[in-house]
Order: sequence, then structure tokens, then C-alpha cells
Amino acid sequence: MRQALARARTEGRVYARHGVGNFVGEPPPLEKTMFGALHSIPDVRAFLDFRCLLEGESAARAARCKDPELRAAIAAKRRQQEAAMASGEPSIEEDIEFHRAIALASGNRFFVMTMAALEEQTRFAVKLIRELSPQPQHTRWRDIREEHRRIDAAIAKGDPSAARQAMTDHLRGGMTRLFGRESSDEHEA
Repeated sequence: MRQALARARTEGRVYARHGVGNFVGEPPPLEKTMFGALHSIPDVRAFLDFRCLLEGESAARAARCKDPELRAAIAAKRRQQEAAMASGEPSIEEDIEFHRAIALASGNRFFVMTMAALEEQTRFAVKLIRELSPQPQHTRWRDIREEHRRIDAAIAKGDPSAARQAMTDHLRGGMTRLFGRESSDEHEA
């Protein structure tokens, strides 16, 4: 029995969960929400602040990327988001794809994996910013478009410092759109 179970595991027909037992079939996908849901305004602020650090460094590393296909993918994802915004679509998925393309260009799989694990929190935060921001939609979209263009341009130029700054400015811009100028600046002091 033990040999049969071991063989079934190696063939991918059975998987084990430590302390629970053996199960027939494919193992469930890794939980993308291992960070947990955002529960409060301070939680959202801390999440956005964390993204500044994570994605600022991801953008800086992407600026060092020598793979023209990965760099071209960033520009393509930016243009896809611009097209979605111009069509009046929510463009949240396109926004996530733009940030994912930057993580891929960073050359570090842990940036990619962390961004994937944060997708639900990112969707929630983007929706919250859009729903609660006092800025008119056309102003927000103009600002986001310009911020994304600056990120893309800095990465295309191969300027890690400018890419890090542009990404941080973009994410701090989201904090400002949600919380106002004072709230986004209080963490910089």
C-alpha cells in the first residue's frame, strides 16, 4: 500500500497535505491571498506604503533589464491600459498587468510572485481609490496616464534611480488621491 501511494504521488495522481492526509487529484493552487484582506484605512495606507518600497525597487531593477522583449512588454501594457481608459473601461486589470510586466522585467521571480500574491489587495485598493477620491475621473486618469508614462520612460532609458522615483511618485499619487496631500506626505518625514 505504501509503495502504491508513493507511486501515485510521483505520478501526480495523489497529493499529500501535512497533518491532514492524502488526496486524489491535482493539489489546489497556492493561495494568492496569503497576505490577507485589507480591513481598515490604516491597513490600506500600510499596503500602499509597502507597494512603494516593493515596486520602487522592482522598477529600478527593470530599468537595468537588457531584454528588449520584456521592456517592450511594459510599454505595450501601458498602452493597453491607456486604450482601456480611453474607452471608459475600468482598466484595473490592465493596470495590474502593467505593474506585473515591470516585475517580470526586474529579473527576480520573487517580485513577480509577491505581485501575484498581492493582486486581490491591489484590486481592492485601486477600486477604493477610484470610489473615494474627490478628484474627477478624467483628472485621475490623466494623472495615472502621465505617471505610467514617466515610469515607462525611465525604464526605457535604463535609469534605475528615475524609475524608482517615478514608481514611488505614482504610488504616492494614489495615496494622495485617496487620503489627500497631508496623509501621503506624513510617511516621508
